[in-house]
Amino acid sequence: MAPPTRLTRRRRSPRGSAASRRRAPAPDPPAPPATVPAPPPAASPPQPPSAAAPTPAPSAGSRPPDASPRTYFKARLRGFSHSNLRCPDAEMPYLLPPPPPTSTAVVHHYTRLLAAAAGSLHALLPIHARAVVRGFSGNPAFATSLLAAAAPASLAYARRVFDAAPSRDAYMWNTLLRAHAHSHASHAADTLALYKRMRAVGIAPDHYTYPIVLPACAAARAPRLGRAAHGDAVRFALAGDGFVRSALIAMYCQEGEVADAERVFVESGGDGSRTIVSWTAMVAGYVQNCFFGEAVAMFGAMVCQGVLPNEITLISFLPCLQGPEWLAAGEMVHGFVVKLGFDANVPLVNALIAMYGKCGSIAMAKALFEGMAARSLVSWNTMVAMYEQCGNAVQAIKFFRRMLTEKVGFDCVTLVSVLSACARSGALQTGKWVHEFARSHGLNTDARIGNVLVDMYAKCGEIGYAREVFDCLHGRSVVSWSAMISAYANHGEPEEALKLFSLMKCEGVRPNSFTFTAVLVACGHSGLVDEGLKHFNSILTEYQMSPTLEHYACMVDMLGRAGRLAEAYEIIRGMPMWPDKCVWGAFLGGCRLHSNLDLAEFVAKDLLQSGSNDVTFYVLMSNMYFEAGMLEDAERMRRAMKEMELKKTAGHSLVCTNRERRSLMR
Repeated sequence: MAPPTRLTRRRRSPRGSAASRRRAPAPDPPAPPATVPAPPPAASPPQPPSAAAPTPAPSAGSRPPDASPRTYFKARLRGFSHSNLRCPDAEMPYLLPPPPPTSTAVVHHYTRLLAAAAGSLHALLPIHARAVVRGFSGNPAFATSLLAAAAPASLAYARRVFDAAPSRDAYMWNTLLRAHAHSHASHAADTLALYKRMRAVGIAPDHYTYPIVLPACAAARAPRLGRAAHGDAVRFALAGDGFVRSALIAMYCQEGEVADAERVFVESGGDGSRTIVSWTAMVAGYVQNCFFGEAVAMFGAMVCQGVLPNEITLISFLPCLQGPEWLAAGEMVHGFVVKLGFDANVPLVNALIAMYGKCGSIAMAKALFEGMAARSLVSWNTMVAMYEQCGNAVQAIKFFRRMLTEKVGFDCVTLVSVLSACARSGALQTGKWVHEFARSHGLNTDARIGNVLVDMYAKCGEIGYAREVFDCLHGRSVVSWSAMISAYANHGEPEEALKLFSLMKCEGVRPNSFTFTAVLVACGHSGLVDEGLKHFNSILTEYQMSPTLEHYACMVDMLGRAGRLAEAYEIIRGMPMWPDKCVWGAFLGGCRLHSNLDLAEFVAKDLLQSGSNDVTFYVLMSNMYFEAGMLEDAERMRRAMKEMELKKTAGHSLVCTNRERRSLMR
């Protein structure tokens, strides 16, 4: 006989207690009175297992009958987390179902949660999961907010959210375009490919689309696609928008097409859509293309029309003020900054420091730096670069040591300026210390530091160290090749320079203007005039580039050294631009080298009558008269130099002895 079952009584809560009220289910509402009772549903006869109907395949977005909700949800969420996995209930990748009618307040609530969790995929996944469970993950507003929040953390996850959306409007496309444009892992070409896809599916862009697409065209160096995008903006009646026009101006200026940018800017004046953004874009475009006079005129016209500049305008304008003659204008802009209340803006103060340094007012730049309440790393880098560019290399190195003492930190820009200062001052030991310092912090692999190390070792006379650094560079750019070719040319090894130039072309690296300057210098020092002429002609015929003043000066110097002065003079006469003092100085140097006083007098007469007061011409002619025994003419040149207060800058050499650098005048 089985043992009796032990019965236990559950202790009931007191009547009316909170526990019982929580457990008690809500009573069913009373049924409405019915006149005729409803018949019970007919029970289906049981079917044997062999005769059971086959289970229909679940459709996309439905849960398999043998899967629990928790397992089904995890499988779907894995489909978003791993691109190589698929949902267990569908052969195709998972697509979000169409959004059911839900409360707008709920969607807004989850949208705010997404904004708070933006940038953290770990925080976004539970919110996305809850939206999938509640059935509004396909809501356009929620999907767009999720896309924008997930893009900084994982662009691939954002793309899967975008691809799974049941419907995509222009706002969602713009969000994904912006995510690609601002992503460090993406390239401008990806943004342009997405824009082509947007146009292919028939989505009409709006005035938010082109301020994203046009900068990508400039970054990807796709001028034809940029002009096509300009045509699309005109076709959709969006070219008149102020932000679209500003983006067009910036794109054309970055491509070097300043005339097209001016045309767009002029067209914006008639309809009153010329905003401060358009003015700023045009001023910045002039400065980027070194049209400093036009930038100053544009800034003055903007102020005269009553348009007050903002911080971005002033930061864009200040780099065009270079040289002591622009110091007064820079001081006026500084006063303008103080009057507008922008003197606490750190990037603007950094631009003012750089401006004072380029205008030669080192004391004012230092006073501005010392008076800053808060300094960024850019502020320190600006001071180091200012000292280096002004020729005070020793002070630049001291300022870098001050940065290390105050534990400010540094970056690649800092080390580039310090190494340039070492190259300028011939401080080889300090340069080696900075090289080791960069290696210990893992910065020696940076291409900018590698290029400046090649230049520093070459200028300090260590051509072997320069070649070692060059050989260790990964992904050598045209800057790296040009620096090494120039190093060989300046060290009197033209054969190595030309051999390296041939190797550069074999590796498919396209030379630039600086590369050809170094090659022409190498040919000139080695007397390879015919080969130099071949390279000079290839600039236009083979590479479709226009020779610069430096190229013409190298050719005149090369022909002058070889005694082919008539050919050198013909090259000068055929120049498309006005020859500068370097070109004429090289020609007169060739005349002096080969004692051709008649040709030198013929050229110098025109130069002096045209009002040229360069001291180089007077010194060369005075020396030629003295060497020819024409002392009266030599004295006449010296007297003219004294009357015009012209003085030649004395050359000097730096000699390092016992950790001291001494300057020896020549």
